[in-house]
Amino acid sequence: MGDILQSPQLAGAAKSSVRSYLRLNTPRLFVREGRGVYRLSNQAMQREMFSVTGSPGDVVTRREVAGMPSHVPVVQFQRAVLHNTDCFAWLHAQPPRTIHAIVTDPPYGLVEYSAKEQAKLRAGRGGVWRIPPSFDGHQRAPLPRFTVLGPDDLRRLREFFFRWGQLVMRVLVPGAHVLVASNPLLSYIVSQALVDAGLERRGEIIRLVMTLRGGDRPKNAHREFPDVSVMPRSMWEPWLLFRMPINGRVQDALREWGTGGLRRTAEGLPFGDVIRSGPTRATERELAPHPSLKPQAFLRQVVRGMLPLGKGTVLDPFAGSGSTLAAAEAVGYQSIGTESDPEYFRMAGEAIPKLASLPAQATL
Repeated sequence: MGDILQSPQLAGAAKSSVRSYLRLNTPRLFVREGRGVYRLSNQAMQREMFSVTGSPGDVVTRREVAGMPSHVPVVQFQRAVLHNTDCFAWLHAQPPRTIHAIVTDPPYGLVEYSAKEQAKLRAGRGGVWRIPPSFDGHQRAPLPRFTVLGPDDLRRLREFFFRWGQLVMRVLVPGAHVLVASNPLLSYIVSQALVDAGLERRGEIIRLVMTLRGGDRPKNAHREFPDVSVMPRSMWEPWLLFRMPINGRVQDALREWGTGGLRRTAEGLPFGDVIRSGPTRATERELAPHPSLKPQAFLRQVVRGMLPLGKGTVLDPFAGSGSTLAAAEAVGYQSIGTESDPEYFRMAGEAIPKLASLPAQATL
């Protein structure tokens, strides 16, 4: 109540007048959490989240809402809103039970997206990033060297995802699904951390794709051991699937929140846990030259499947170049993203409209 009375609009107003206003507008605008303690209702907060104005791709300034500073840059394109801020701070500031699904490709090695390693990558020096040689006349995308991560790195990785999982559970509605891209070397750490945080593990979505990971002969001994591979050549990518616990039955969550299950495919078939996928097309990489860019053909399938009734808000807390938000826009969903790197944020502002407008056949 004290914070409300200190606002310029209500400065000097009697406490009884403020209480009367809150009571008259509850629960349409406010939720009473205790004596003298009110917050914006979820519906009002969602209207504020999507109230940013401007032309598609413009960077605009969001007014102070839910504790977020007014200077945080925001990009909006139709139903997609991207914030240039740290996802931990953003998640902490959001009201509970406002997000219906999460689809994200996080920095699961952590080290590779530090300022130091990003500077090396952008300067073409590699660092923790391995720059594969050209193949068939095409320059290959850089890959992070996850095998160089030591015990302390792995411990920090677990702590990172445990803290992230706890924050995520605050904003998810019951039955909301969380889909997290990973890799075979680190998926067990990420999965256990999120389960320990309280999410319910629901399996994995396997992206069948040939990559350049593994398959190498022994370093500096490839002629001596020509028939030996140090690691298997990676032909798949695990996307870890979790669900916010439901109090009751799936049908109850579907009726109240529109969540709890997965949306069947456009052909009416069950959503499957194996999806064939090619590498990201060169045309998409030209639009969004992010080192971890995933193809729209794959993202549109998984994003569509996360909202069983086709309604709700999809969040990508590690938005990168905005490809998940573009996929959500392409299938007709509202989406929110956060991206802390200013360069990737600017890239996303240009890429989201272009990726979202790609026709379906152009993404296959």
